[in-house]
Amino acid sequence: MLLVTNDPHRKAALTRESSLDKHPAGSAEALSEPAGIPGRPARPELLAHYEIKPGSVGTPHGRAALIHALAHIELNAIDLALDLTWRFAGLPDEFYFQWLVVAQEEALHFELLRDHLRTIGYEYGDFPAHNALWEMAEKTKHDILARIALVPRTLEARGLDASPAVKAKLEKAGDRAGAEILDLILRDEIGHVAVGNRWYRWLCNQRGLDHIATYAELATRYGAPRPRGPFNMDARRAAGFDEDELKYLARD
Repeated sequence: MLLVTNDPHRKAALTRESSLDKHPAGSAEALSEPAGIPGRPARPELLAHYEIKPGSVGTPHGRAALIHALAHIELNAIDLALDLTWRFAGLPDEFYFQWLVVAQEEALHFELLRDHLRTIGYEYGDFPAHNALWEMAEKTKHDILARIALVPRTLEARGLDASPAVKAKLEKAGDRAGAEILDLILRDEIGHVAVGNRWYRWLCNQRGLDHIATYAELATRYGAPRPRGPFNMDARRAAGFDEDELKYLARD
């Protein structure tokens, strides 16, 4: 199982090579959770998110730390998407297929950032990182509606908002190659969040739930962080957030 692979480079490579017809889809029978999810390397050291101190992007070390943080997010995103390809039973085949495609694109993002990090003289694992994304996956592993609402549509959607500022930092530091990688990632991440929006709405419709009121209830129940502006409204619209959702997002 790709999800339990410890070596991040092997995980990314195998995910990109994975064939859709080798994965279960639409199974009415829940699969047992294997031990060791998700597989993780010995490094980087995982700290609480508030213990991670960003450096100056104007120095090679600080820029490498930023690229490393982005690579770590993408590695987590591989795990998050792969987890959705097996954990929740009884959904349409397209659900599983779409999340495997998302995992494959996240694997490409990880490899691009890892390779760029190497051009600065560093490797993935050289800086500490945090585990916040997977912590929310653990909280929601028994609730498909909460998982979709609070991981792709909340935590991962923050990447849409953060991307312009991060790109500007890299450009200011003269890192045009890094900025171009950010452009590619933003393009793909809009599509990934759109997949989350699609299935969140589908689940709400199946259960006769209001998508905004349900989101608010789930965010409170699972302690999801409230997204803070500035928001990339154009990217969020392109990812399928409707105007009522954007108004709720930007509320005081």
